[in-house]
Amino acid sequence: MTTVLITGAGGYVGRLTTAALAADPAITRVIATDVRPLTGDEAAVTYRRMDIRDSALTTVLKDERVDVVVHLAAIVTPGPADTRDVQYDVDVNGTRNVLTACAAAGVRRFVYTSSGAAYGYHPDNAPLLDEDDPLRGNEAFAYSHHKRLVEGLLADYRERHPALEQVVFRVSTVLGSAVKNQITALFERPVVVGVAGAETPFCFVWDRDVVACLHAAVRGAPAGTYNLTGDGVMTLREIATAMGRAYLPLSEGLLTTALGVLSRRGVVPYGPEQVMFLKHRPVLSNARLKTVFGVRPRKSSRQVFDAYRRGRTTDAGHRRSAPRVVRDQGWDRTSASVAERSLPG
Repeated sequence: MTTVLITGAGGYVGRLTTAALAADPAITRVIATDVRPLTGDEAAVTYRRMDIRDSALTTVLKDERVDVVVHLAAIVTPGPADTRDVQYDVDVNGTRNVLTACAAAGVRRFVYTSSGAAYGYHPDNAPLLDEDDPLRGNEAFAYSHHKRLVEGLLADYRERHPALEQVVFRVSTVLGSAVKNQITALFERPVVVGVAGAETPFCFVWDRDVVACLHAAVRGAPAGTYNLTGDGVMTLREIATAMGRAYLPLSEGLLTTALGVLSRRGVVPYGPEQVMFLKHRPVLSNARLKTVFGVRPRKSSRQVFDAYRRGRTTDAGHRRSAPRVVRDQGWDRTSASVAERSLPG
């Protein structure tokens, strides 16, 4: 019997994971934490409002006799007030606090959602990255850089605290019928802009496959680090075609200049570094997930994208559909704290 604490439980993946764990009779209790008030009628779930940087976390873990921590809280898409220092404080220092609390409280297992972005966006990335390839998250991208730094913390804790088992998932772009994030925003513009000469491959993972892997990690699947993605890729041109959008590949120089101008004017939320993001996409191998962890994703990248497209569009992809959309909650400015969102890559 297991007691599990989830950080970022109010986010998209957090809510799905909380529900899955609460329905498992082998799990005694789920403690769902977030910076926002959480409510629900699941008898097996205790809801707590808590920031991952709170020093009281150690006391909570001890008092509740938590066996497993599932750490999902992070800043994915920063808002205007989310400076680089704020992002670092939450993503890196917040995770350090969670790890410290786990070690002090005698938590048995730590499950963490890292990202394929930790490998970085580089021209010399291997065509198919496995878990032994170097982590070179670019400093130009806070999310990518911070995931790399957190993985350095995790490696240090594996050396100093071997009793705390780790399951680390380097997640590709998460899609599902109700996902909305900055990645999906690229696909839904009237014209999808790409880099001339670049394939821009995206590997996707179904939200339910992410939850299944988190559930298996809680239930005792082998510790280790695993790329979490569906089979195969889709290029940006294929994505635009599937969405019924025009595809416009621009030269690297023109796109770099245009993004520089538009970002300075506040028209777009990113700058010239977006060219690296589009030109040097990391493509992940999921072989270790299948053979060592023992979970085979149920949907390929193309099947995942099709499920997303069907859930989000009608009329050949030109108009948003009526079904409920779970939107990113983002940074809770009223409490100056962070909430987990759907996980991009």
